Amino acid sequence: MKIFVILSLFCYSLAHTVLLPPHGIECFFEDLRKNDELSISFQVGDRNPQSTDQLTADFLITSPSGTVIRNTKGISHGTESVVANENGKYKYCFSNKDSPITTKDVTFNVHGVVYVDVNDPRSESVDMSVRKFQELVHDVKNEQGYQVVRERTHRNTAESTNSRVKWWSVFQLIIIASNSLFQIYYLKRFFEVKTVV
Repeated sequence: MKIFVILSLFCYSLAHTVLLPPHGIECFFEDLRKNDELSISFQVGDRNPQSTDQLTADFLITSPSGTVIRNTKGISHGTESVVANENGKYKYCFSNKDSPITTKDVTFNVHGVVYVDVNDPRSESVDMSVRKFQELVHDVKNEQGYQVVRERTHRNTAESTNSRVKWWSVFQLIIIASNSLFQIYYLKRFFEVKTVV
């Protein structure tokens, strides 16, 4: 029984990373039954370590009949959840159609929650407790992943600022040294005694 519960944890959550091409779209599918819940948490990052921008992408979920359930534009991170109202393949897509940036890196986790009838006397079973615990663990994992991307962005900004301050200080040092040498030369010429022979 324990092995089944541990293996079921891996079935209900999948972690993915995908690189969005410029003006491109990446789509994925999930088979759901009616009243199952699909929850997708994601964040958009940058593979370029020099980048300081917070990148965004578009997110779209469609039902098996082709109806658009969610359509979110320009989001950097978040969690989207839908409850299936029909059986079939639900499609979710990450889009970079409006941007020429080539380094958009989308990391996302898919959480599937199987519908459980509340009138079922077994709904408070160990399996349900494990699923609830699993959701809490995934929330913590997603928050940590978001913090890693945010830390990388802020670190790149800080390093860029430090580099600019360094080169500005070097420029100021050169100007001060040049000014000092000019003043010494000028004062030396000012106090020179010229004799006429």
